[in-house]
Amino acid sequence: MSATSSLRARLAFVALLSATTFYCIHKYRRLKRLKNLSLNPSSTTSKPSRGKIFFISETGTAKALAQRLHELCAANDIAFDLIDPRSYEPEELPKETLVIFIASTWDGGKPPKNGEFLVNWLGESAEDFRVGSLLLSDCKFGVFGVGSRAYGESYNAVAKELSSRMTGLGGLEMIPVGEGDVDDGELDKSFQEWCDGVIRVLKGGSAQETNGVSQQIDAVENDLEYYESTDEEEDDGDDGGLVDLEDIAGKAPSKRNGLVKVAKVDGKKEMVTPVIRASLTKQGYKIIGSHSGVKICRWTKSQLRGRGGCYKHSFYGIESHRCMETTPSLACANKCVFCWRHHTNPVGKSWQWKMDEPSVIVKGALDLHTKMIKQMKGVPGVTPEKLQEGLNPRHCALSLVGEPIMYPEINALVDELHGRRISTFLVTNAQFPEKILMMKPITQLYVSVDAATKESLKAIDRPLFADFWERFIDSLKALQEKQQRTVYRLTLVKGWNTEELDAYFNLFSIGKPDFIEIKGVTYCGSSATSKLTMENVPWHADVKAFSEALSVKSKGEYEVACEHAHSCCVLLGRTEKFKLNGKWFTWIDYEKFHDLVASGEPFTSTDYMAETPSWAVYGAEEGGFDPEQLRYKKERHHHPKPQAVLA
Repeated sequence: MSATSSLRARLAFVALLSATTFYCIHKYRRLKRLKNLSLNPSSTTSKPSRGKIFFISETGTAKALAQRLHELCAANDIAFDLIDPRSYEPEELPKETLVIFIASTWDGGKPPKNGEFLVNWLGESAEDFRVGSLLLSDCKFGVFGVGSRAYGESYNAVAKELSSRMTGLGGLEMIPVGEGDVDDGELDKSFQEWCDGVIRVLKGGSAQETNGVSQQIDAVENDLEYYESTDEEEDDGDDGGLVDLEDIAGKAPSKRNGLVKVAKVDGKKEMVTPVIRASLTKQGYKIIGSHSGVKICRWTKSQLRGRGGCYKHSFYGIESHRCMETTPSLACANKCVFCWRHHTNPVGKSWQWKMDEPSVIVKGALDLHTKMIKQMKGVPGVTPEKLQEGLNPRHCALSLVGEPIMYPEINALVDELHGRRISTFLVTNAQFPEKILMMKPITQLYVSVDAATKESLKAIDRPLFADFWERFIDSLKALQEKQQRTVYRLTLVKGWNTEELDAYFNLFSIGKPDFIEIKGVTYCGSSATSKLTMENVPWHADVKAFSEALSVKSKGEYEVACEHAHSCCVLLGRTEKFKLNGKWFTWIDYEKFHDLVASGEPFTSTDYMAETPSWAVYGAEEGGFDPEQLRYKKERHHHPKPQAVLA
């Protein structure tokens, strides 16, 4: 028995010794080969391999930038292949001699799906002691990151990780990591400057020259004031309150050790920087003070010309030509995929900027609005009577851009408007429930309900808050506490949220809104920050079908009340409050509302309702178009398709 045990022990020892010897020989030969590659890179091949440009992209921004760099390299006779990481085997990286990454940062600091495997492979390899630190010793690389400072510490996290992992595996970084912020308006400029550096290095420029420039910048920055981007209101350590600092500074800031340079006015930051001002002004906005804006709506122009009003005219009886569209806060806490401002406005979790007085904002908005109305004088269809009415606004849509409820003095601003007998329609993005609760009575309060599940809301709204879903639900609950008119505002995006019928219905009981507006998303053209196309825009028939299905789900609690076919918009109304004796009362008695506000006594939404005219009711042949207006349709001269010629 003892002889058998001794034999087994000897065999086990021999096997272990053999395995250890084999591993040591394999490791020695591998390390020797890698060292030889590092010392004699030209010995691996007589012809250098083409460089690789990888794009790690979610919405297409990084891909577009990578294509730009690829074209720039081709113009300079530098051969590169443009690579989608999904079609690349990471095990091939040790064979590469030159790689460039254009990488965006997505959900929670993670890479987009097309780059997950590559980034994870690099991370695992760098942490694996068996791989060693010479794996990529023959590879020069560069990284440019695309992200948003609004997301705090995760800003360009993927680009920084790529740089760290490549360096840890022996790669030689030929140029410092470039960083671009999609929100600051200078992404193109930052990328171009970084590309110029890449081309300079590839054409023989020394790394010392590039580093010298960097050292000069650092020397200048030592004399500047820095502000550490932290938010005292956040317990989770996020860069919560101070976001989009590049926008605040007005130019791409230099960074070092997590500090960001910030421009200040009297100790407070300016929300609207020269970059943002130029961008918004180009889009037709008139900037008021340091954080507000106003813009004339196309429906205001349309009704001035007698060519029809907006859906609010059909649903609630506003006079579109007497409506002023404005906002006291250009900043927002979301970065929605369908943002019709293409994210040119700043973002933030809390108010961190210099604040203008409510009276100054209202006066500035009225002055700028009336100036734009005056420019309509002489336009065909604009009568002197309509022009005079337009110069005396009666309604204010606080929904232009950003999050108006963020403005600390929003109640005082509403008082300023009501004091002028101007009605208020305020839209909030459901991220500030405490602000909803403290709001004074307004004519109509909206909450944007862009999705019905946590996952889709995160994908569509791209909120800054980590607890965005809890804030969303609390905002709906807060709506139920309001006594005046309340509205859920649903924006349908085909392929994103149109399949969530049951989930939407489940939200009805939380806020119990008076009305539910259901509108198809408006396509606003291509954007570097959104991948929506016309395929995501539902037809009016789709919106009607969705609305009718919700009405059926509610079992009579809500019914389809109105529609505005031109806006692809439908209104559901709460039957027990606004449908009396078979007639809808969705319109508003505005004079009665102002009298109720002036009285100081409590009142409810039913105290200032008015009957809806027949042409605005759902199913009417007018489709929500006011018969007193003149329907105008543009003539479209499409070129006929060429006919095939048979030989």
